[in-house]
Amino acid sequence: MQNKIAITLGEPAGIGAELIDQLLKVDSLEDCVIVGDKELLSTIPSNLVVEHLATNEKVQLGKLNVNNSQYVLNLLNRATQGCMNGEYSAMLTCPLHKGIINHGGLKFTGHTEYLAKLSHTKKVVMMLLNKHMRVALVTTHMPLKEVAQNITKENIQLVLDVLITDMQSKFAIKNPHIALCGLNPHAGEDGHLGMEEIEIINPLIKSYQEKGYNIYGAIPADTLFTVDKLKNYDAILAMYHDQGLTPLKYAGFGKSVNITLGLPFIRTSVDHGTALDIAGKNQANPDSLYEALKLTRQLVANAK
Repeated sequence: MQNKIAITLGEPAGIGAELIDQLLKVDSLEDCVIVGDKELLSTIPSNLVVEHLATNEKVQLGKLNVNNSQYVLNLLNRATQGCMNGEYSAMLTCPLHKGIINHGGLKFTGHTEYLAKLSHTKKVVMMLLNKHMRVALVTTHMPLKEVAQNITKENIQLVLDVLITDMQSKFAIKNPHIALCGLNPHAGEDGHLGMEEIEIINPLIKSYQEKGYNIYGAIPADTLFTVDKLKNYDAILAMYHDQGLTPLKYAGFGKSVNITLGLPFIRTSVDHGTALDIAGKNQANPDSLYEALKLTRQLVANAK
């Protein structure tokens, strides 16, 4: 299994295994190892490596089972272990269901935060990308009412440092051009619609510019996500989840990739959820998984 890309099957009642079945029609996956319950896969070609981890209880597609919550985390634990010890070259995760994991008494806010804890990483950054844009987030999975209090100089700086570093190391962009969204409508309208831009975001941007970085903003989000503006930047840093991911998914849902920056290993994922409503109906579209795999291979090559 040396240097193979680990693909975790995610929520067993969802479309993870079906995505693999579909992907096998166009890709041999010879450089991959599937981590999960082999009984979920319809076919296992002789050249496909599967590391079998059994579900706790029998799976009914489309129906969540709280007793299989720990199984989902076991997949992440195993893949992370393999990445950390060099057994795997990267991790690609199929979607899971946060709600059922928490319902099982296992505190879980998302892949991003969980993998950071497993790898003892101080700061990780969630970024999604497609052929139109790369969008990273200052805040991720939190209630909207808590966002403003987390837009601090320290938080933005931590995220921006990770973003710059990984754009250089993972994407081979020496001095990336990065635009920061404003938090408020019209980027605060000179303070009339909020002071975060004047007091926090803009001074921080200026400090990076003085050090020679190509950092720009704060730019109103409703005008930044346009074709003419996006072509000027290698990445966008949005202040909160839906501010950045709504336009990204509108422009390329189903063909976008989620990547966790800042980890000591490469981790990518699809841009969609478990799709319980179509699980087992042979309707799952593997495009996002295929795009994630192509990106993962590219990042692995860059790392070498």
